[in-house]
Amino acid sequence: MMFFENLKFSLQTLGCKVNQYETQQIRENLLGHGFFEREYENADIIIINSCTVTAESDRKTRQFLNKSRKKHPSAILVLTGCVLQAGATNAHKFDADIIMGNANNHLIVDLIIQFLNTKKQIIKIETHDKTQINAYINNFHGRTRAYLKIQDGCDRFCSYCIVPHARGRVRSKTLSIIKKEAETLSQNGFSEILLVGINLSAYEYNLAESVRTVCSVKKIKRVRLGSLEPDQITDEMLDMLKNEPKFADQFHLSLQSGCDRILKLMNRQYDTVFYKNLVEKIRKIFPNAGITTDIMVGFPSETQEDHKQSIEFVKQINFTSSHVFTYSPRPNTPAAIMDGQLSNAVKKKRSAEMIKLTDHLTKQFLISQKNKTLRVLFESYNKGINEGHAGNYVPVRVESDQDLHGQFCDVKIIKADFGFCYGFID
Repeated sequence: MMFFENLKFSLQTLGCKVNQYETQQIRENLLGHGFFEREYENADIIIINSCTVTAESDRKTRQFLNKSRKKHPSAILVLTGCVLQAGATNAHKFDADIIMGNANNHLIVDLIIQFLNTKKQIIKIETHDKTQINAYINNFHGRTRAYLKIQDGCDRFCSYCIVPHARGRVRSKTLSIIKKEAETLSQNGFSEILLVGINLSAYEYNLAESVRTVCSVKKIKRVRLGSLEPDQITDEMLDMLKNEPKFADQFHLSLQSGCDRILKLMNRQYDTVFYKNLVEKIRKIFPNAGITTDIMVGFPSETQEDHKQSIEFVKQINFTSSHVFTYSPRPNTPAAIMDGQLSNAVKKKRSAEMIKLTDHLTKQFLISQKNKTLRVLFESYNKGINEGHAGNYVPVRVESDQDLHGQFCDVKIIKADFGFCYGFID
């Protein structure tokens, strides 16, 4: 093993929870080879793990890369992540010393050594293989809840989405590896696990079984799922989950649009009737479930009537929390060349209308938690306030002179205000 006693690295992660998981893999690799992690201002190596899901994601990557080159002219700049994997032919346009796709993250130590020896820019971007996922993490820096990646890749090819180009085809981690990783994380103090993937619902060894596997680890007290594709949620899966007491009753069901015409143009694999029926099933089984979602506005050719239909459908579903974003063209996707591209002004106006509605729905759901007792994992403590999340992902605050960080407590909710539920330890 080679040790680098004087080299200090800093990590910057953009994008999804899978990216954050992979940043932890990079961290553990570097620390295992003798590098030291330090704050951004004092780093010799700056590693940027990029996202390319929207044009704004690309902009943030370039902005941080340019800022780092200007502020740290002598530092080694490493750029990895989806922005490169999806656009390998444009890799030379980035001002970084080491440019690699997320398929090559495991090579980071070798590439740093190569650069130190040659001082020449390195571009290393290879395609993803259709193989099982074998690598795993031992810890999760700076988190109370650990993420565990069990799946990668996507075969769906929604018309607006560049992710299949950035992540390759579906591949999964076996249940035995998942259990081993969960056991290690639990031994290192993590009692809640979030299972994540690029298309998590496409997990190849039965998604509900993956939940059951992690729940079987004695020290794990709660397991939750990341974003799910609605049409891949089966009755059998819901039946299995309802019988697992450690399962967190939050379902993040990606909607994208509440208009069937737009859903068809998006190449989504469900319609609004299916989606509504699924939500009704979930709420029947999990009466206080958090139903969260992603909503896109301004898709090509979306009319005012389409937008109105989407607004009305969101009202019907009554989401507990929503991420609203505007459509942005991604290269090499069908939607980028569709007729009817909307102006930024129209998209901004529709986004504001949808956010106003979803903020109201979130507020109403928080109010509905009054007088309920919720099991909360506290994640921070500051100036006498403990803050955490319930199983349905309601954010909760409790005043106390005791730091409850990392602990599960039953909290009786007495009010909701400023985006939080407030209560006392029951």
